[in-house]
Amino acid sequence: MQREEFIQQLWLDFVHQHPEIGGLRLWPVDAPAEYLALLTLNHRHHGMDALLPSLEHFGYRVRHRHAMADRGLLVNLLAAPDEGPWLVVAELQLGTLARAPRERLEALVNQASESAHRGPNRLCRGRPWPMPDWATYQALYQAHPLAALLAVNGPRLHHVGYDCQRLGESLATLDEGLEQAGFAGTDDRHHGLFPVSPLLDYRFYPTGSRRLPFAEGDEHRIETGGLALVQKAVSANQERAVELLLPHHTRCELS
Repeated sequence: MQREEFIQQLWLDFVHQHPEIGGLRLWPVDAPAEYLALLTLNHRHHGMDALLPSLEHFGYRVRHRHAMADRGLLVNLLAAPDEGPWLVVAELQLGTLARAPRERLEALVNQASESAHRGPNRLCRGRPWPMPDWATYQALYQAHPLAALLAVNGPRLHHVGYDCQRLGESLATLDEGLEQAGFAGTDDRHHGLFPVSPLLDYRFYPTGSRRLPFAEGDEHRIETGGLALVQKAVSANQERAVELLLPHHTRCELS
């Protein structure tokens, strides 16, 4: 698999979950995303140590690492080898969960077949383990919303971020267009996977909740992702917007 195919598979899996985003025509279909935000967990097959060789094969390189103890996350920013989208990989640390929910999530993950854990496409082929029942989902949600999301979604793309400057429109103009398209945005910098730096203007647009069938046959609506708009608050610097995405105080030194 080449990088272009990998990105295409991520996108196809994403719009299959969120067709309302795939149907947007507020910018050209081929407009480049600024970043792709993925959620995974530090399970032996899905943690960054396991994923990094494949991502490096596609030309991505870790540029920054961020630790967010209050969210139980390690976040890696991986630079693309060209002007394409960077990857922002949020890795939930299972050790930050209390014992009971951690064991419930691990038991679910361990039901996946070994073949489902292999290959560079493990981030774009859906949940590799069985769907949990509703009670397990609720218990995980109470412990940590991202643990619940991983249980029903698996490791995959959570949201796509676009830089308004690269789209050639202001955030206000695009926000108005998204509102007319039925998206209700929020400027809460903690609404997505991770907190967002004050160096960027930011809005997150959750997609409509999806009705999902749980293990015992009952169906429930849950929110599983969305899209984000970012715009540099100060445009004098040369960094890409994604490089300013996460708060500076969360940055770790790269070894």
